[in-house]
Amino acid sequence: MNSPAPARSEKVDIAVIGAGPAGAATAITAARNGAKVVVFDKAPYGRDKVCGDGLTPRAVGALNDLGIDMEDAHHIKGLRMIAGDTSRELDWPTTARFPNHGAVWPRRRLDAALIDAAAEAGAEVVWETEAIPTFDDRDPERVTGVMAGNQKVEADLVVVAAGAQGKVARMLGADRVEDEPFGLAIRTYAESPRHGDRHLEACLTMTDEFGTAVPGYGWMFPAGDGTVNIGVGALSTMRGFKKLNLNKLIDSYRNMVEGPWMLGPNLERPRAWRLPMTAQKRHGRGWLAVGDAAGLINPMNGEGIDYGLESGMLAADLFLANPATAANRYDLEVGERFDSFLRTGRRFSFLIGHPWILRSGLKMAVGTQTIAGITLSVMGNLVDSDTPGAAGLVLNAADKTLAAADPVLRRTRAAA
Repeated sequence: MNSPAPARSEKVDIAVIGAGPAGAATAITAARNGAKVVVFDKAPYGRDKVCGDGLTPRAVGALNDLGIDMEDAHHIKGLRMIAGDTSRELDWPTTARFPNHGAVWPRRRLDAALIDAAAEAGAEVVWETEAIPTFDDRDPERVTGVMAGNQKVEADLVVVAAGAQGKVARMLGADRVEDEPFGLAIRTYAESPRHGDRHLEACLTMTDEFGTAVPGYGWMFPAGDGTVNIGVGALSTMRGFKKLNLNKLIDSYRNMVEGPWMLGPNLERPRAWRLPMTAQKRHGRGWLAVGDAAGLINPMNGEGIDYGLESGMLAADLFLANPATAANRYDLEVGERFDSFLRTGRRFSFLIGHPWILRSGLKMAVGTQTIAGITLSVMGNLVDSDTPGAAGLVLNAADKTLAAADPVLRRTRAAA
């Protein structure tokens, strides 16, 4: 573990703001290939990050690419989806692109494994230090490095990996697009004798305290360590979203699963977080954003760890290939890889914001084994612009259909 003392470097190749999965993936990839990298994080080493802790097969694949030892994680073979009275348990598919298993790995341990790997690769990691971008006096749009504490660090590239958009994003014009959907989620932990289950569980049909259908889901993620991660998430497109009480929603969901999972008391106070699903900008002169900071979150499941890892590795690879073109190339390649699917997900979230569409649509989502398989691919982040087979065809068709319907969906969106 690195010292929390201020970084000594006056000039680096890459300065990373944020030591979560996306920032660590950037640092690991760049430092292993000889780049001089410094990572800053406001939190102390070993900090927890509020999260569902579930890792899709896509995320496991990215961790394998990074050479991260996952012995400490709980192996997950598939997903159990529940919609009303229907329950379907499916294993992750075997594909040429991703492994056929996921994992549950509490973020305190996942993030420590990643940032430790970055430090071992030669990156300097500076804790308990806020870093903010600095700009060229002659070109105020160009980022030249960061100011961290009392020290100015010059960098050829600044990578913003600070999670949900905040101060740094506002400085760069990279905060979320106001009219687009976002999500909220809340989670806690409880002891359960079923902590060793090999399937994640997602309840797709939920209602709030007033009986309004909630576009989102409740989850039970067995951690294999005596505990389960229990949580709920909701999209901003639902009717009455501004009045949604997450604490009451998780209490209601807990009452549903308490018996089947034989839950003990909550081990900590439920904690909530925000899920940005867009960014006004994800690059500029001298900087780029990765992971949550770039709005790379699947609107249909709230998952973004895999996108964070992939975008961080991509940013480093492009910098190593050509520092001068890295930011522009990154924006293009991220767009080619993810934009179509994520755009479709955001449009779909407007559709299911209407309760009657949500109720009928979610029953259909697990109505047959074939459709449930497509839902599984979506929930597992196994779909993007290169996806073959039924899931890819369905999502491509949905992209075109929802594109045509988008103006109507926005005009008729459920009242918040």
